[in-house]
Amino acid sequence: MKTKIKTWIYSFAIMGVLLMIVSGCKKKDDNINPAPATGTVTDIDGNIYHTDTIGTQVWMVENLKSTKYNDGTAIPLVTDSTAWSNLITPGYCWYNNDAATYKTTYGVLYNWYAVNTGKLCPAGWHIPTDADWTILTHYLVDSVAGNKLKEKGTIHWASPNTGATNESGFTALPGGYRDGNAAFGNIGNIGNWWSSSEIDSGSGWYRLLGADLSFAIRGSSYKNTGFSVRCVRD
Repeated sequence: MKTKIKTWIYSFAIMGVLLMIVSGCKKKDDNINPAPATGTVTDIDGNIYHTDTIGTQVWMVENLKSTKYNDGTAIPLVTDSTAWSNLITPGYCWYNNDAATYKTTYGVLYNWYAVNTGKLCPAGWHIPTDADWTILTHYLVDSVAGNKLKEKGTIHWASPNTGATNESGFTALPGGYRDGNAAFGNIGNIGNWWSSSEIDSGSGWYRLLGADLSFAIRGSSYKNTGFSVRCVRD
């Protein structure tokens, strides 16, 4: 049976703190844009996203909500648990299969197969690679990048969300996940975002932010896991 998410990443969280503090000391907080440039971009469904310039990159400020590829083709909506757990093809869902409650705030949960089509983001944008995510967290200083990416306060994030400043303007929210066994979990506590980078035939890289974490975790998960997606400009 597939595990929910490869939980080894959590057991190394403390070690990761120490390693990232060391590497983070090489950067300066004053490199952060004091007032990130903003704009908008529209997806194929007509959803409008704000954008944020962070260092040399331009990111969407909201999670992707599109139910179609950028060529207009529908992405398969998969609500059935058995069908989701057996997917080896693209699919998406809403948290708890409840678009009315979760779409506007948290966007879609896509599996990696949908990410791998290269057609999720609007033209001129792409799903970030593992390297794109690394550029972002290094720029923000690894040891505190999570705090600078997360929305402040506890309207969406669970308490304590200590240290969250959102000074990058990224406004990361805790949209949870749908795991390889089709179970939904951890909305309010963690946010997970796919990268387009593959590890092997069964898994890919992603980034995790937590309510009690100051940094971003680089983790791996099965490709039929449902995570949030952000787009970065080409």
